[in-house]
Amino acid sequence: MSSSSSSKKQTLFISTLIISWYSSNIGVLLLNKFLLSNYGFKFPIFLTMCHMSACAILSYVSIVFLKLVPLQHLKSRSQFLKVATLSIVFCASVVGGNISLRYLPVSFNQAVGATTPFFTALFAYLMTLKREAWVTYGALVPVVAGVVIASGGEPGFHWFGFIMCISATAARAFKSVLQGILLSSEGEKLNSMNLMLYMSPIAVVALLPVTLVMEPDVISLTLTLAKQHQYMWILLLVNSVMAYSANLLNFLVTKHTSALTLQVLGNAKGAVAVVISILIFQNPVTVMGIGGYSITVLGVVAYGETKRRFR
Repeated sequence: MSSSSSSKKQTLFISTLIISWYSSNIGVLLLNKFLLSNYGFKFPIFLTMCHMSACAILSYVSIVFLKLVPLQHLKSRSQFLKVATLSIVFCASVVGGNISLRYLPVSFNQAVGATTPFFTALFAYLMTLKREAWVTYGALVPVVAGVVIASGGEPGFHWFGFIMCISATAARAFKSVLQGILLSSEGEKLNSMNLMLYMSPIAVVALLPVTLVMEPDVISLTLTLAKQHQYMWILLLVNSVMAYSANLLNFLVTKHTSALTLQVLGNAKGAVAVVISILIFQNPVTVMGIGGYSITVLGVVAYGETKRRFR
């Protein structure tokens, strides 16, 4: 009886984790879009800096005070430089993604973002000469083809937004491959929570001068917006906390589920985000666009399955 009760509690715990993970990931994405596109807050670099500031503070609280995971120390200047490099690449991917949301619907943004496995395989080959089975590479064809089709059928297509979205997707894949190379030795490996603890402050320091140069009127215009919209600061705060929650919950879901479950959940999350964003923002979609995104998702699923089978 106690075994059955324990199993139910575990199932409930994991289900709650997954729902929270979906909510925070999709929530931060939709709120980013709302702030950058619909609300008049046109400062994607400053928004990213807010996210990184929240991640830095909340990571410190979670690890040092709440002790959610053991604190891992950086052991050398070399390791610090490696983490700093990852932080800059990570920054570039987040900023690029946020900039793209100013110009593209969330649905198309997610379709382009689904091509991450293509870029990961490409960078893994170029940087480590790691080859996959030919059938695995074959599964990437529909991943790319689907985005090409979706692009042709996207009523809200914007070239600059598309370039920023593709760049952000490539940077995200580049960071994951680079992380595997730079932090490969046992003594230098950091779990994702500790990596976020060290990357976030570096990101804030890197983004501050960029914000001042690229978005010099951010403070005055934000204050003006805050006078017009009384919930401005609350939205920014909630958005920043959700950005951290998405990372924390991703770590917890990874810890408490299998790699296959995580892969399936990740694929489904993109589709759920697309449906919810269309319902909220009412952006026009075409059969061609939906078909292209569906082909991409099927390609990602096939890629994950072939990679698992042909290791």
